[in-house]
Amino acid sequence: MMKSCHGNGKRKLKKPHNGPHQPNTNATPSPQHFNESPSVAPSPVAPSPTVDSAISTEPDTDSSDHESDGNNEFENNPVRRSNRVSVLPIHLNDYELNMNELMLSFDEEPIKVFCLTEKKHKDVPSKPLLKFGESNSRSTTNRKGSFQQERKPKKVSLEISPHRAVSAVRLMRIEFGGAFADLLNEKGKGSGDNEMGYVERTLGFCTRDLDDRDLRLVTDIVGGTIRWRKYLDYLILSLCHDPNSFSHMEPLLLQILRIGFYEIVKLDVPSYAVVDENVQLAKIALRPGAGNMVNGILRKLVALKESNSLPSPQLEGDDRAQARALATIYSHPVWMVRRWTKDMGREEAIKLMKWNNSSPSFSLRANRGKGFTRSDLVSRLETLKVPYELSPHLDDFVRITTGMQSVLQDGLLKEGLCSVQDESAGLVISIVDPQPGETIIDCCAAPGGKTLFMAARLNGQGMVTAIDINKGRLRILKETAKLQQLDDVITTVHADLRTFPENNHVKYDKVLLDAPCSGLGVLSKRADLRWNRKSEDMEQLKSLQDELLDAASMLVKPGGVLVYSSCSIDPEENEHRVAAFLLRHQEYSIESSERYISPEFLSEEGYYFSTPVKHSLDGAFAARLLRCS
Repeated sequence: MMKSCHGNGKRKLKKPHNGPHQPNTNATPSPQHFNESPSVAPSPVAPSPTVDSAISTEPDTDSSDHESDGNNEFENNPVRRSNRVSVLPIHLNDYELNMNELMLSFDEEPIKVFCLTEKKHKDVPSKPLLKFGESNSRSTTNRKGSFQQERKPKKVSLEISPHRAVSAVRLMRIEFGGAFADLLNEKGKGSGDNEMGYVERTLGFCTRDLDDRDLRLVTDIVGGTIRWRKYLDYLILSLCHDPNSFSHMEPLLLQILRIGFYEIVKLDVPSYAVVDENVQLAKIALRPGAGNMVNGILRKLVALKESNSLPSPQLEGDDRAQARALATIYSHPVWMVRRWTKDMGREEAIKLMKWNNSSPSFSLRANRGKGFTRSDLVSRLETLKVPYELSPHLDDFVRITTGMQSVLQDGLLKEGLCSVQDESAGLVISIVDPQPGETIIDCCAAPGGKTLFMAARLNGQGMVTAIDINKGRLRILKETAKLQQLDDVITTVHADLRTFPENNHVKYDKVLLDAPCSGLGVLSKRADLRWNRKSEDMEQLKSLQDELLDAASMLVKPGGVLVYSSCSIDPEENEHRVAAFLLRHQEYSIESSERYISPEFLSEEGYYFSTPVKHSLDGAFAARLLRCS
């Protein structure tokens, strides 16, 4: 991770003072404010002499697919590795990150900030200790002794486009604090309001409020910039006069450059507008010298693009060298590229990476539990003038490529009339084949999309038990079930599946284990996941999946069905796990899924398998296993 450079480039975490703090809003936030990685002591990183070595420092070993470069956007990129600090051991898979627990520590003395446009250092005052999420306000008591909060008046900048300020701050939060890439969720406009609060707390000023167009631009810019981050960093480093300048670049300055590079290289945005607006943001959010630097490097990029002479890695050398080049060109971690080229060949791996870099489409599922049919959903979409396509695979699903903001604002999700759910997940429920009157357990249920779909298909007869280890996400599932009027057929249980069978003697007609996995099938929608996943995760996930399968198998009635599924495209998480399970459990056998899904999704072994490139859906896997009577 990145930080401003002073002295030897290392920064110290200051202990909080007991007295009040008066934040200085002219300073640049340190990257440690957003760091969510487990504690790792940073090691000194010598600046690399060449572009390729500076941007890609993954180990060049031939050990296996598990070479240590999985999270190497954090671990091996000198920008991030040289600034790694110990804050909190927060896990990326726990989607319950409390940002208020991240302590923002600033040096009290002015720090030296390297400015690329000048061959000297500038003294820039920085902020004292402040918690992420706190505002620049002062606590007081009134005459009656009650607590009051005195807020400073907002500093509003009308010179900065709101989508640009929000995008820059959100990119910092995603990279250093575990936030998500997508603003378009069920909160609708509320998410935009929250983002402007982060802008004010991070930059010291706010802009005008986000409108619908701004929200769409934020989603496009943030998602695209994250997807293309490795390639954008390669270009930025190529245009820096000194690799050391890149490796010590301030976090906010780097995000501003990434946004500008993405807009110029990948979007059809007038270059003059991109240059002008990003320069303004750098000048106001940082200092005039930063704006001059952004102006110079973006104009250099525009000239290279117009002359069709953008730098590009060369596909030459051995397999490892070519994998590194492909990883930069298509902006994926090297370990993923090596794994995919080995499993499916270079041509298919490139197709997959292109898919992952494309803007995702979405599917909406009409909630029949609330008496809302697909025809009703289509009528609402037509009224909203949202283009749609009927799913050819599932009767309750409709596909949309644009117009999600209109769907949100119309209240379709808030009212529980429909849900955002990929068809690949719906096809898993087709394989479970819930029938009225059955008892079903969803073993890793939260956030609950599959639970809710199964409950809707019971038509009010039967019961779905939803078990999950995350109490907060289970609570959200329960609230959503009530909203969709399915709470009468859903029971939630907070428990660890691995120990749940020891104290539970109930057996179920059908058991669904949608296991925790790498998520390699959903990288188009989860733009940030590729940089958060590590190659070492694969071994840990395989072990966990085996444990969960063993536990889930104990909950199935004799003659009942166990369905194992994942949103991964990796054989080691899918058919290999099933094969290993069958060796341990002779009482189970494979039942082909041909009765439940189209032949185009059927593997030779009878498994369900959707692939992004072939089916234009998220990658997913499912196996239907029968327990002998």
